[in-house]
Amino acid sequence: MKQHLSHTPGPIGVFDSGYGGLTILNKIREALPEYDYVYLGDNARTPYGTRSFEIVYEFTLQAVNKLFEMGCHLVILACNTASAKALRSIQMNDLPGIDPERRVLGVIRPTVECIGGITQSRHIGVLATAGTIKSESYPLEIHKLFPDIQVSGMACPMWVPLVENNESQNEGADYFIRKYIDQLLSKDPEIDTMILGCTHYPILLPKIQEYTPKHIRIVAQGEYVAESLKDYLSRHPEMNAKCTQNGSCLFYTTEAEEKFVESASSFLNQQIDVRRISLE
Repeated sequence: MKQHLSHTPGPIGVFDSGYGGLTILNKIREALPEYDYVYLGDNARTPYGTRSFEIVYEFTLQAVNKLFEMGCHLVILACNTASAKALRSIQMNDLPGIDPERRVLGVIRPTVECIGGITQSRHIGVLATAGTIKSESYPLEIHKLFPDIQVSGMACPMWVPLVENNESQNEGADYFIRKYIDQLLSKDPEIDTMILGCTHYPILLPKIQEYTPKHIRIVAQGEYVAESLKDYLSRHPEMNAKCTQNGSCLFYTTEAEEKFVESASSFLNQQIDVRRISLE
């Protein structure tokens, strides 16, 4: 089905299944403050990390189509699960039919590209949701660029709930943070670099640093995704021209507005106006 989409320039769309993508949005807005953004959180159906490939793909495609309808020509999937399970299918199978000029980018590739220059031991760890670990997206992408790097993954099912329930600073969080880091390092004691492969995890960074040996470099995604986007827009002036620049940011959620504002406060240091929309 061909959509009737506007060709006038519009904002950059940022999509996440919940709130985690706000950590990516923050870094993108720091790096590129002049652009307009629309953030869409599918909070009513979060988390995606435990869902099947088919469902994540279906939900992500609905969100991408909604952002296209809102005038976005470029959409960032600020969600590792969506990037792992849906990005490639959308790029290859859906975009040509929707509008071959539009672009959807993920967070995994930009994170992976920086790894070769960081690890000395060529052993890295990935901490992520069960869905991202099961998809093997990180090892696959890393081995494409750096075949010599050994990758060990660890699913951290309790970390997202800790963040979403505002428990990330409490001592109950310490047990689960130490547990997954210890399990990962017992899998491969030679790890010298750890990727936080979920956009919620930077909120836990102070405690993650506390339980990670000092010689291990922790890679949070926001700054790498932001730099990658900056680079992308400078290399694609035709796309850059389709992105409006008035420094604005709109927020949409599939959940109740009050709930979004309350939970988003742990990710954003500003008052936000949010509107509720439906994706189905």
